[in-house]
Amino acid sequence: MFSFFKRKKAEAETPAPVEPVVNVPTPAPTPAPTPAAPAPIAIPEPAPSLAAEPALVIEETAERPTSPAEQKKSWMARLKAGLSKTSSNLSLLFVGARIDEDLYEELESALLMSDAGMDATEHLLTNLRRKVKEDKLLDAAAVKAALKELMIEMLQPLQKPLELGRHAPLVMMIAGVNGAGKTTTIGKLAKHMQRFDQSVLLAAGDTFRAAAREQLMVWGQRNNVTVISQQSGDPAAIAFDAVQSGKARGVDVVMVDTAGRLPTQLHLMEELKKIKRVIGKGADGAPHETLLVIDGNTGQNALAQVKAFDDALQLSGLVITKLDGTAKGGVLAAIARTRPVPVYFIGVGEKLDDLQPFNAEEFVEALLG
Repeated sequence: MFSFFKRKKAEAETPAPVEPVVNVPTPAPTPAPTPAAPAPIAIPEPAPSLAAEPALVIEETAERPTSPAEQKKSWMARLKAGLSKTSSNLSLLFVGARIDEDLYEELESALLMSDAGMDATEHLLTNLRRKVKEDKLLDAAAVKAALKELMIEMLQPLQKPLELGRHAPLVMMIAGVNGAGKTTTIGKLAKHMQRFDQSVLLAAGDTFRAAAREQLMVWGQRNNVTVISQQSGDPAAIAFDAVQSGKARGVDVVMVDTAGRLPTQLHLMEELKKIKRVIGKGADGAPHETLLVIDGNTGQNALAQVKAFDDALQLSGLVITKLDGTAKGGVLAAIARTRPVPVYFIGVGEKLDDLQPFNAEEFVEALLG
């Protein structure tokens, strides 16, 4: 499911005129029949390969589980694998452990190494000590179960579904630093929304990064989604035209890609604010969702990004990507304690099904086992 935060309509700002280039994907032409005896046989042209675009190698394979139960099992396996680095460090502490000060010190070190941050770590350990004393817990397994309960309780406020259908169209503005997987995430979200029978329109507002426009257009072709784009120009004007086009076409969701930038680049952050204001001129209350895409491998820097972008744009939700390989996962605890912006989705890989709604209980189960 999906969640919603309605924002106050921002001040109007007239965008610069722009002639948008609309990329409307069309099916590949069918080649002429090849003569063969005794009757002609139509030999279809193979589908174009996307192997040349590394960031887009996320095909749904035939091995993907089909039943909901199989999909859930497969997702949990991938999530556990992605968080295995932190999971192994934490779980090993409870193997034959005694409930003493040494255990608490080792837990503190493991939580800090997982990027949970000092505030979240102290909060968890203080409450764990209290729970062990009040419930008279005497074995390591019970202490581990108590820690899981406390972590779920801490992360629960971040679990909020992204709700569709509240606006026509629902306008989403997507931000993030370069390398976080923002454009790829937009493509995956578009596919997810189509599964809920939502028509989608994309706006290629990232006019700075090389090939960003082309990458989004490939996603549009893959998902059979229209992309409003321009070779160069004012991103705010492109966003405005996309919203107007979405209203005219009667689409359900308009997603606006924006240029990746560091929060320290103040002039670029000001441009993000301008894009948001201009989108508000295109539709009442828009953007209805302002999402930040974060690379899960960036540790405490992810928390700094959340603070900076939230201050500038008043974020309604987060998407945490790349929670695989070296990802530590504890940064969600830091976000929950410091800036509890809802986490709509988490991603553990490049396939379409590797982006799933965030569930606190599933996340903690993968983290602690």
